[in-house]
Amino acid sequence: MLPLIRCLAVDDEEYALTLLADYIQQVPFLKLVKTTTNPLEALRFCQTDQVDVLFLDIQMPELTGLQLLRLCGSRCKVILTTAYSEYALDGYENDVIDYLLKPISFERFLRSVQKLLPFFISAEATHAPPSLVVPSTLVAEPTYLFLKGDTKNKYVRVNHADIHFVEGLKNYVSVQLTTDRLISYCSLKDLLSQLPCPPFIRIHRSYIVALDKIESIDGHLIYIRNKRLPIGETYRDEVLQIIRARQPHTG
Repeated sequence: MLPLIRCLAVDDEEYALTLLADYIQQVPFLKLVKTTTNPLEALRFCQTDQVDVLFLDIQMPELTGLQLLRLCGSRCKVILTTAYSEYALDGYENDVIDYLLKPISFERFLRSVQKLLPFFISAEATHAPPSLVVPSTLVAEPTYLFLKGDTKNKYVRVNHADIHFVEGLKNYVSVQLTTDRLISYCSLKDLLSQLPCPPFIRIHRSYIVALDKIESIDGHLIYIRNKRLPIGETYRDEVLQIIRARQPHTG
C-alpha cells in the first residue's frame, strides 16, 4: 500500500507555489500540508514534525534555501526547486533527494517524488522493488503550462489545446495561440520537454507543431493558420512516420 507523504512547498514566487501545489495534488501518495513564501514559517513547520518532505527554492529573502536546509537537519526529506544549476553540488552534499531545475515539467516532478517512496513504504513492503512506479491511470497529466511573460515576475498560463505552433527565436520562443501570440524567455528544447508528445512534435530546429492543428502537408512544408513551416531533413523521417501512423487503414 502506498504511503501518504505530507508535503510543504516553499518559494518566494507565488506562481511557482501554484504549480507545485497542482502537481502535488495530482499524485496519490502526496498530501499538500501548506505552501508558503516565508522560509521562517517553513522552518517552524519542519521543527514541529508536521511535514515529511520539503519542496524548497534556494534564492529567497531572509533565509536562503540552503540555510533552511541546514537548519532543518534530518527532520524531513528535501527536494530542491530552483532555476540555478550551480547549486546542485551544494544540494547533494546536504543529502537532498533530488534537484529540480525550473521550469519543472510534471513528468520530471513525478520521477523525482518516486524517489521518496523507499523512505516511506511500510514495513510490510520492505521487499518491494526500489523503483516503484505510480500507475499512470492514477495520475492525470496536466493540460497546461506556465510561460514567462514580459515582466520579471509575470508568468502566463497557457492551455495545451490553444497552442498551434512554436517558433524558436534564439533565447526566446514565439507561441502561436488560437487568439494571439506570446513571446516568452525560454529555449525551444526546454519548452518541448514540458509538452506531451504527441500531439506536439518538433519538425525543424526552429519549430514545434501541434499535430491536431496541421491543415495540410505538401512536400517539405506543413501548413498551419496559412503559415508555411519547413520540415527539417533531420526530422523528416520521424515526422512522416508519425503522420502515417495516424492515417486510417484501408482493407
